[in-house]
Amino acid sequence: MAEIEYAEHGARHRTTGGTRVLAVVAYTVAAICLLPMLAVGLAAIIGGDIETITHLTNTVLPRYTMTTMVLIMLVATGTFAIGVGAAWLVTMTRFPGVRIFEIALVLPLAFPAYVLAYAYTFVLDHPGIVQTTLRDVTGWGPRDYWFPEIRSTGGAAIMLILVLYPYVYLLARAAFLQQSAGAFLAARVLGNSAWSAFWKVSLPMARPAIAGGVLLTVMETIADFGTVSYFGVQTFATGIYTSWFSMADRAAAAQLALCLLGFALFLAVIERTQRGRAKYHQPGKSDMSMPPADLKGWQAGLALTLCVTPVVFGFALPAMILFEMGLGSEQDLLSSRYVGFIRNSVMLASTAAVVTVIAAISVGFYQRLRPGRMSGAAVYSARLGYAVPGGVIAVGLMVPFAAFDNALDAWMRATFDYSTGLLVTGSIWLLVGAYMVRFLAAALSAYEGGQSTVHANMDAAARSLGATPMGTLRRVHLPILTPSLLTALLIVFVDVMKELPATMIMRPFNFDTLAVQAHRLASDERLEGAAVPSLVIVAVGLLPVILICRQVGRRR
Repeated sequence: MAEIEYAEHGARHRTTGGTRVLAVVAYTVAAICLLPMLAVGLAAIIGGDIETITHLTNTVLPRYTMTTMVLIMLVATGTFAIGVGAAWLVTMTRFPGVRIFEIALVLPLAFPAYVLAYAYTFVLDHPGIVQTTLRDVTGWGPRDYWFPEIRSTGGAAIMLILVLYPYVYLLARAAFLQQSAGAFLAARVLGNSAWSAFWKVSLPMARPAIAGGVLLTVMETIADFGTVSYFGVQTFATGIYTSWFSMADRAAAAQLALCLLGFALFLAVIERTQRGRAKYHQPGKSDMSMPPADLKGWQAGLALTLCVTPVVFGFALPAMILFEMGLGSEQDLLSSRYVGFIRNSVMLASTAAVVTVIAAISVGFYQRLRPGRMSGAAVYSARLGYAVPGGVIAVGLMVPFAAFDNALDAWMRATFDYSTGLLVTGSIWLLVGAYMVRFLAAALSAYEGGQSTVHANMDAAARSLGATPMGTLRRVHLPILTPSLLTALLIVFVDVMKELPATMIMRPFNFDTLAVQAHRLASDERLEGAAVPSLVIVAVGLLPVILICRQVGRRR
């Protein structure tokens, strides 16, 4: 193997056999990430006709668009208000229990929104304990009173707000912690109240980080399927699934997926712009940190109430509801059937996590070896999946591989009189590929965060001792990056455990996971039974949240 010449900072390399293999893997990963988007576009343009587009426009498209936009506006407003308000209170003020809330406010992140929907429907629906108690106490009949409908667009928005606001909270709190006290104190000296100084100075300085968090919640909202499907809210996500399965209209599903894909990519561009600006929002930061204000009396009580409310309704209360539901169900978590669900979920999540992290290492390390436009394009392509809903990825992968399977089967029948069936479509590996596309950005961010701590001089030292690039990766980078890689593995593992739309569309026949089982039981109105797999999903989801909480605790 030829030697690679390193400049002082490892900027230029001669290509070797190892780097050529790495380049092939990196570009293959990037191509796989782009495939669903290209396939959806081609299927929508070629597979559909003007009649299909006209029919969608005249029937469901306006409704899907309006409902999705209303849901986005409600979730964006709610997550902004709760996330920013909570971040400011725990960072810039002191009141009883503030140290606990610094961590507790992250806990709702462990809940998938559809699990929260099952819990609150069980309590707030017409036969639930709240309305039943109301009728028993007042003697009213079902038509003698009005009660908010949980199965509505507003109800879905509340579920999503409660589980997604931690995205905004984490980013806003990090931005507030990094701010210097100088500008804020200068505003106070000039006669502004604390609220006015926050609104005019602190909030604009943190705007890029907050906007990035809100955009993340919006992208999660348009990707949600479980909550809106269970509540009967008709969005693009439910429309794609209905067109694909209930109506068997692949062209309509592809065209709806293309509409959703275009909007998701538009949001991704905005998010990338905001993230790029965030590094410049405070070039003159000083070492003087913001002095926290001590709250007393009713102000401390109000701050405590504002912080405890999202924790109670987003984590504590639904956890207790699900536990009580599970105790009253007939579902046996130790039965062979549930052991099969757990085995399938763990196998899928473990395989997808390993494959995704390997892909992230390949793409990230290749960009470090060969910085340039091509490697940068590969990294950018790998990041696009986080903005693409699982249903769109599923449709985008099913269309080309189904065509490949059908063409191969037809050729084998005609040539050898032998049917190959479906080799790729409906296989575990195609589903794992969908997970990789969906969650590669999360793994890549964790890997790059750790890689930034490995100085280029370490690479140069290893190369001067005769190590190849792959040897440097194996002996230098990976040992140093072990904590970051374990974090990436855990995040992808939990995300796959919670993923519903891609699993529903692409899973092999008679291959169910905990998420699918929970959705099936909830769809049959067997909410007590749905609580059992939901509790397992939440318990697993607590693992990365605990890691995040530890990081939050170290930032002081």
